[in-house]
Order: sequence, then C-alpha cells, then structure tokens
Amino acid sequence: MLSSITPLGERGRASRWSVTVTAHLLGSAAGGSALGALLGALGLLLPQPVWFVVPVLVLLAVATIAAEAGRLRRFPSWHRQVDEDWLHRYRGWVYGVGYGAQLGVGVVTIVTSPVLYLAMALMVATGGPVPGAVVGFVFGLVRALPLLAARSVTTPARLAAVHRRLERLAPLGRRASGAWAGLVALTSMGLTLGGVL
Repeated sequence: MLSSITPLGERGRASRWSVTVTAHLLGSAAGGSALGALLGALGLLLPQPVWFVVPVLVLLAVATIAAEAGRLRRFPSWHRQVDEDWLHRYRGWVYGVGYGAQLGVGVVTIVTSPVLYLAMALMVATGGPVPGAVVGFVFGLVRALPLLAARSVTTPARLAAVHRRLERLAPLGRRASGAWAGLVALTSMGLTLGGVL
C-alpha cells in the first residue's frame, strides 16, 4: 500500500495525496480507538484487580521481543490484505479512510508482528472504554505514520529511494517495537508489585 498511496500514485488517479493521507491517518486512529474502546469495555468485565492480566502482557511482550529479534516467526494471523481494487473504484478519501480503519483495527489484515496482540491485551488491561480508546488511538495513529514517508514520491526513482530508505530503517523500527514491549512488561510488573493492578 505504501507503494500505491504516494503523490505520484494519487496524481495518476486524479486524487490529492494530502487528502488521502489525512483520511488514512484519521481512519487508522478511529479504527484503533474503536477497537480500544471495545476491548477496554471488555476489560470492565474482568474481576478486579486485574493483576492476572500481567502474565499475559509479559508473555506477549516476550513474544514481541522474540519476533522483532527474528527468533519467533510464526504467530496467529490470517492472510487478508486490504482490497486493492478500491484504489480504482473509489475516491482517495474513501479508500484512505477504509484502508486506515482496517489497519488501525489491525486484526482484519495480515498481522506482521505480535505487537498487535500486546497492544490489544493492554487495551483490555485498561479496564475501561475511554482508556482503552486512548491506547487504541495511539496504536492506530502510529501504525499509519509510515505513509508519511512517501510524501516526496513524485517519480518512480523517488519511490525506489523511499523503499530503500525504509528497508534500511526497518531494524530500527524492530528495535523500537521490542523496546516498547519491554517497557509494557516492566511497567505492568511494577504496577502489580506496587498494588495498582
């Protein structure tokens, strides 16, 4: 999708890249917020305190760290991509919102990292729809931000250059994801030991 939603691609479809990307960012943040609100509300059904969620968070954090380090290659996913036909069937803002919402929810497309499951467990652990929605909003927004890397793609050569740059930055992204997972695990254990959870 990053190859498709570029200024070059949008110009070819008579759409404005800024409108499509804004719609994508909003759709992804909204999809993540909706998922977070739902899972946070489910967290309300858990017996309080929710200390027993901590082992799940820690397990998912370890799985995320292992996956990002290349040690874990298989985890639950289904093999569904966003519908590429939307690019030619709808206006840019429509597929921007549609693609963004699907990616923000996360579980309706291919899951590329267990970090999604960790974020979902964190949404449940918040124990309420509002804090769950906040976690989901951040997740959805961060998930959509890589699309901004394509802002300079006005020629095929620039598209190739952006892909090379993203490929070089991929290890940094994996380390950041692993670091976030470690922070979630440590914070969860600290809150449990401190009697908050």
